[in-house]
Amino acid sequence: MSALWTLKDLSARQGRKTVLQAASLSVSAGEVVGVVGPNGAGKTSLLRAGLGLLPAGSGEAHLSGLAVADLAPAPRTRLVGYMPQERRVAWNVPARMVAALGASDLPDAEADAVALDCLQRVGAADLADRGVLDMSGGERARVLLARLLATRAPLLVADEPVAGLDPDAQLLTLDLLRSEAQRGGAVVVTLHDLSLAARSCDRVVVVSGGRIVADAPPRDALSRAVLAEVFGLDGVLIDTEAGPVLAARRRA
Repeated sequence: MSALWTLKDLSARQGRKTVLQAASLSVSAGEVVGVVGPNGAGKTSLLRAGLGLLPAGSGEAHLSGLAVADLAPAPRTRLVGYMPQERRVAWNVPARMVAALGASDLPDAEADAVALDCLQRVGAADLADRGVLDMSGGERARVLLARLLATRAPLLVADEPVAGLDPDAQLLTLDLLRSEAQRGGAVVVTLHDLSLAARSCDRVVVVSGGRIVADAPPRDALSRAVLAEVFGLDGVLIDTEAGPVLAARRRA
C-alpha cells in the first residue's frame, strides 16, 4: 500500500504551549484511521500541523511523498480534502454552492454536477437550493461532508465529522468515508465515541498530552491499559452483531 500521508517526529506550538510532540504517523491507501483522545489532547493539532495549517516547530510531513511545507495551496488541495471541526458558514448561500466549493478545480457546470451528486450521497439532495444558514446544525454538517467528498482527493481528513449528528447520520457518514477508502483513497477522522472508532476504523491512533501513545488495530489501541491511563476508564470492547461496543465505567 502506498502512503498518502506521513508525519515524522512532528512537533508544534500554539503561543507558549506545545500542542504536538514528536508525532510520527503513516496513512496508506485503503485505510480508515481514527484519531481519539480526551478533550485538549492534541487531536486537532495533529491534523492541522500535519496538513501545514499549523506551523511545525520541527519534524516533517508529506502528502503522497511531497513535503507539505513545499506545497502551494492549489496542489495541496488536489492531494487532500479537509473538513475542519468548525462548521460556521458566513453567507446564506445554497447548499449546492457550498458543496461545489470542494470541486473548485472544475468548470462551474461540472462542479455543480459533482456537488449535486455528493449531496445525494449524504442524503441531502432536498437541501440543494436551501440556504445553509437556514439549516439545522446536522443538516449543515451533511452539506459540509458533501463538500469534502466533492474534492475527490485521495486523502480525506475530517475533524469530528459526526459531532452533533443523529445516530443514523453518524453511521451514514462513516459508511460514506469507508466507501472512499474502498475506492483506493485514505481517510483520517477524529472521533469522541470510542465504540464508533472501534467499529468503523482499521486503526485507532490515541493522542494524549500532545503525544501519540497508541497506534494499532482498535482492540490493541483501546486496550484496558490505554483506556485506564488516557481516558480514566475501567473498560473493555465487547463484540456485538453490530460490531465492537465499549463497556466502561469511570475509574474510582
